[in-house]
Amino acid sequence: MTITENSVASATDLQDERLVTPQGIIDSIRATIRRVRGGDLGMLPVVGGIVVIWTIFQILNPTFLSSTNLVNLSFDMVPVGVLALGIVCVLLVGQIDLSVGSVSGVSAAITAVVMVKNEQPMWLAVLAAVAGGCLIGWLYGQVLNRVGVPSFVVTLGGLLAFLGVQLWLLRDQNAINLPYDSTLVKFAQLWFVPAWLAYSLAVAAAAGFLATGWVRARTRRNAGLSSSSPQWLVMQSLLLLAGLLLVVFYLNRTRGVAWMFVFFVALVLVMNYVLSRTKFGRSIYAVGGNAEASRRAGINVRRVYTAAFVMCSALAAVGGILAASRLAAANQSTGTGDVNLNAIAAAVIGGTSLFGGRGSAIAALLGVLVIQSISSGLTLLNLDSSYRFIITGVVLLIAVGLDSVARRSRQAHGRG
Repeated sequence: MTITENSVASATDLQDERLVTPQGIIDSIRATIRRVRGGDLGMLPVVGGIVVIWTIFQILNPTFLSSTNLVNLSFDMVPVGVLALGIVCVLLVGQIDLSVGSVSGVSAAITAVVMVKNEQPMWLAVLAAVAGGCLIGWLYGQVLNRVGVPSFVVTLGGLLAFLGVQLWLLRDQNAINLPYDSTLVKFAQLWFVPAWLAYSLAVAAAAGFLATGWVRARTRRNAGLSSSSPQWLVMQSLLLLAGLLLVVFYLNRTRGVAWMFVFFVALVLVMNYVLSRTKFGRSIYAVGGNAEASRRAGINVRRVYTAAFVMCSALAAVGGILAASRLAAANQSTGTGDVNLNAIAAAVIGGTSLFGGRGSAIAALLGVLVIQSISSGLTLLNLDSSYRFIITGVVLLIAVGLDSVARRSRQAHGRG
């Protein structure tokens, strides 16, 4: 080993030694504060919003944070949350999909028609619905790329067209009931994670967070980049573990953790990995940040657009299937009403930028938690839906306003 290599190794060792001291935690906190001041707000606004909303509703109705209501909340947030996860994909590339509600409705109708009217196996019905969603997303991508029609117009047409397809599929009857003993209905209404397994999943989640964070921090340090201190990472992991164990303990006071909610969280984690740890995910952020620069860098922008719409429509199909399973029926109103707006609002409120290139899969989880918390709180207060629309609209406006202010702050600090 040369003198230079010895010097680099010694510097690295000194850096690692410095990072494992209490000063490393202080430095990490200061770095976080600097990022916030520079416009990188991350999940801070939406987490603060959840705390405020839950505090207000708990004061107005002490049953809001009861274990029973939180279990119901974990069920109700999943269908719209899956749709919001798809919306995150298209928003990241700077596009929009206004038809996720209609796609979810027609997917629910396909599932019911294939499974009940045609008496086919459940897996075939689900496969047909998801395949239909993928085909719809592919068609959106082709019209956008080859014809040049803006995604706003393409998906607005899809909203109307696929609503018509849904009504046509259910033309003989207003609703098709799913068998109560079917796996879909049991999954969406009755299946809960055993207590021991729920605690094990909580420990595994915290351990996974620590392991991935540790690997990422070491990789950044080896590359000469700044990274979080090991002590700060361990502290975050312990806080996450304590929070997850508390949630599991509290929900187990009644029915427990629903398998459908675990499925949603798993989808979020998989999508988060794809977006943050793969070449395809980096391409999505690059195209959303600057499509022309991405094209010049060799990224197939058209393929990225098509993939984003396929993922969005496929997730919309999954959300529609879960919504029908939750109600044990697919009817002509499935996916209609405020489903579209709630899915888009959840993605934006969660922190995904309307300008493209910024956001994460976690935004869908946090955003839909805000949306459904407002709905649940107002229902417990016995207030009509007009208040829910008003409050949701105000929260959405605040979220977009914060995003605009943060974007200007990042530009002022040279962070894009």
